[in-house]
Amino acid sequence: MKDTLIAPSILAADFANLQRDIEMVNSSEADWFHIDIMDGVFVPNISFGMPVLKAISKHAKKTIDVHLMIVDPDRYIKTFAQLGANVLTVHYEACTHLHRTLQAIKAEGMQAGVALNPHTPVSLLEDIIEDIDLVCIMSVNPGFGGQSFIQNTYQKVAALKELITRKGANTQIEIDGGVTNKNAKALKEAGADVLVAGSYVFGAQNPTATIAGLKELIS
Repeated sequence: MKDTLIAPSILAADFANLQRDIEMVNSSEADWFHIDIMDGVFVPNISFGMPVLKAISKHAKKTIDVHLMIVDPDRYIKTFAQLGANVLTVHYEACTHLHRTLQAIKAEGMQAGVALNPHTPVSLLEDIIEDIDLVCIMSVNPGFGGQSFIQNTYQKVAALKELITRKGANTQIEIDGGVTNKNAKALKEAGADVLVAGSYVFGAQNPTATIAGLKELIS
């Protein structure tokens, strides 16, 4: 079983000391940067946009995993590629023509991800799973950090893993929301490939040691 990746969520970083927190992730055992872009329409919160992502890209030395919680994401696919996104994830619920959106993301040289809200079943990806590089399962309701983990996530991961295996796809499974040392190992065992951790990492007294502890749990 390959190592599960850790992707600290920059939404939980200290925006007054953003470069410091980016350098911390660079020098830690974390694998990816997870960047949440919110528009205040698709989710009831606004995070940050292109200028902040551009600043992060300037300093980040690891994979940049951008999660778009916005309506009509197709408008910005090319822009996010130009800003340095390596993985671009759109919400199933925000895309009228999901297959076309995934093709457009890949055409810009990025990996294409699809996020599912807690109420959205994985069975809806049956016909398209082979075209998806990463499925992001929301284990909290999208929009705000620091929420409690939804327990049904384990069953959802197992169902998604079964679908991926049955279809012979190479899709990675990412979990976003409420990830801590209490559930990281169980999520890996259920089939998770990438764990997004925000408040748990950046709210810790020693974020570097917290990331190392998570890595040890899931290695």
